Amino acid sequence: MVRTEKSIEIRAPPEKVWEILALDRMPEWAFGGELSVKYTSEVRTPEDKYRVGATAHIIDKRREHDVEITESLENEKMTYRSKPPYYTYTATYILKPVEGGTKLTWTSDVEMPWGVFGKALGRLASGASEKEVERSLEKLKSILEK
Repeated sequence: MVRTEKSIEIRAPPEKVWEILALDRMPEWAFGGELSVKYTSEVRTPEDKYRVGATAHIIDKRREHDVEITESLENEKMTYRSKPPYYTYTATYILKPVEGGTKLTWTSDVEMPWGVFGKALGRLASGASEKEVERSLEKLKSILEK
């Protein structure tokens, strides 16, 4: 497994940061905006976007995949996990109130198939992934601090 963890402080309350973490808002700030997200589970209320079991189909520049929210604690923590057939990707957002705003920590774990070869491939990709996560967090911060 390859883990990436990055944190950023944002001059906005956790409730405001939480709103932009909805899966369908990711194109506004994540991965250069080069993705589309459509919920595949029923969304009747805004809260449904964050509930455990909510699912979405994501298309980015490299692949298509389905994700499911596996953990959700409003304004505090959300985890979603990709479903194979490719590698398994788990992302967790942790929001902590700090003086003047919120500390947002994004942790991602990538589990590659193919044993030792998959681990080596995952390590090679992790450098690019870290830079992309940093850019995404900076974009999110710039949107929320306007």
